Formats: sequence, C-alpha cells, structure tokens
Amino acid sequence: MDAFFVNVHILENPENKGIPLAVGGKPGQRGVIASASYEAREKGVRSAMASSQALKLCPELKLVSSNRPMIRSCSAKIMDVLSRYGTLERMSVDEAFVDLSLQKNPPALVQTILKRIKTETDLPASAGLATSKLVAKIASDFDKPEGFTVVEPGTESKFLAPLDIRKIYGIGPKTASLLNNLDVKTCTDLVSIDIQKLQPIFGQYSVKLKNKAKGIDTRPVDPSPWIAKQQGTENTFEKDITDKATVESALLELCEEVSESIDRMGRSARTITIKLRWSDFTTITRQKTVPGEIYKSKDIYKAAKTLLYENWKPGKPIRLMGVSASRFGVSDQQKLSLEFE
Repeated sequence: MDAFFVNVHILENPENKGIPLAVGGKPGQRGVIASASYEAREKGVRSAMASSQALKLCPELKLVSSNRPMIRSCSAKIMDVLSRYGTLERMSVDEAFVDLSLQKNPPALVQTILKRIKTETDLPASAGLATSKLVAKIASDFDKPEGFTVVEPGTESKFLAPLDIRKIYGIGPKTASLLNNLDVKTCTDLVSIDIQKLQPIFGQYSVKLKNKAKGIDTRPVDPSPWIAKQQGTENTFEKDITDKATVESALLELCEEVSESIDRMGRSARTITIKLRWSDFTTITRQKTVPGEIYKSKDIYKAAKTLLYENWKPGKPIRLMGVSASRFGVSDQQKLSLEFE
C-alpha cells in the first residue's frame, strides 16, 4: 500500500488530502513519524524520523495521530481482496505476497486487483510482479504511488543490476558497510565480484548474497498465519529523563504501542523485555516471563514496571528506553488479564 497510515487518515479527513501530512507522535513528546504523505516526502520527511526533525525540514507539516481501529479495519478489507486471487502471505498490516503462478494472465489480474482494492477501500496501492518474492517486493516500491512494475522472467538480474545493494532484502546497514569496503555498491558489483573475496567475511552466506543480487529467491508464498517472533518499540529521549513520573509515563506509552501491535496481530505474549540505556551509553536488557498470556497495555505495563524498578532508581538518567513482547500464543488461545504484585 502507499503511505497507508496517512491515506487511512485521509479517508476520514479528506480536507487534509494534498498537503504535507504525517502520522506520528508530537515533537514535545519525542514522537517519531510513522507514515508521511508524498507531499511531505518531497520535503525530506521520512518514516522513523523524529517529529521534531520532520518539522524543521517541513515547517508546514501537519502531524496527526493514527486511528488504530480504522487501520485494522482497512487492513482486513485489503487482505480479503488479495485472498480471492491466490495463496496469500501477509507480511505486515499493509503488505502481502499473492501467488499468481497458476493464473493465465498475471499482469492483467494484478491490474484487476489494484482496481478492486481502490473500489472497495478507496485506498491507493502499488504492486510488483516477478518470479520471486525478493524481486516482486523491490518492484512494488519502484513506481509509487499507484504504480505497477512487471519484471519479466529472465530479466531479474538486469532489473536489479543498477540498484543499490541496500535495496536487497537481508542486506542491512552492517552487511552493506562490509560490502562497501570491498567496493561493492550495486547489485552489478555484487554479481561481478569474485566469491573468494566474499567468503573470508561472509562464509557460506556468500553464495546466497550473490544469488540475491541476481534475483534468485526460491522462498514460496507461505500461507501460514502472519506471526512475528517479537514486537517492540523504543525511544531515545531528546534529554535524559530522571524523575519517576516522566519515566513511568514514557514506559506506559511504549507499552501501549506494543499492546496495539500484538493486538493487531491477534496474538498474546508470555515474555516482556525492557531495554534501558544510561547517560554513559551503558545498555541493559531484562525480561520477565509471565504465568499466562497477555496483550492488554495495563498488563504489559505491570510486567515492564516490575522490571524497571528492579534495575533503576529514580534520579538515574535514562537516555533510551524500550519495551518488547515475545513468546506469542496462537490466535485462538485465551488472552488473560494478569495481576502482578
């Protein structure tokens, strides 16, 4: 989908269409941008950017909060449309793969799907069509908004050749940095480099790296329920926080975000983890496994608060705080509201 959170907001607030708009937290609360309109992106605003920085780049930016129930409802409608056309693998609230390999005319069918999404949700979407998930994903981002890019069989390597290696799924900042040190910056570079230069650094992963750069990806579309291993969020504060009320408020906000994430997945968790970074950049993580499954923010907060006070004394400066949930139960398991002493 294209600028999904922003466009869901516009459904209920059409007067905000066509202006620099972002869904995110308020800068005074050290918020971050979750989604930005294309008008805002033209000014340099990006997802995961601090709201304060976004406003410096684009003073006319309008910041709004997300409507989680509306987002979940729209996501469900989109996934329902996609599921009508082939095996569906949901990747996130607004992204999925659909297997069209058995269809007679996949390009025409994709056009039909995009029109159907627009008709039933009034939301813009883009798509990529290719012989693998890796290439299809890159193609879907190639011509946003409301674009459709087809990578014909046999042209995958040519399509990827000029692209930055960071476009490839599985090549993060650390791997990209190591490759850059070998003067590998594009997919062409990665295909061309002698594998013997890669092996001392990447070992057996060297073959997979070169295959990725050629567009070779044998992963099937997996219809299993979408299950993340962990859901979490963290906040680096503009100024270190020290007092009890501020710390507890920040912790509660993080717990509410985690709760929304796992509730959106239809999951419940058994393990809660907190991350604390002090002013000297020393970082600790601590976790607690609860005797049941939880998903409500108040229960996550109780577990996280217990961990907080086991490891922090009011007055000690906190630079960063994070909360995550893991060990998810399956969707039909009972969700328990627990009381902690």
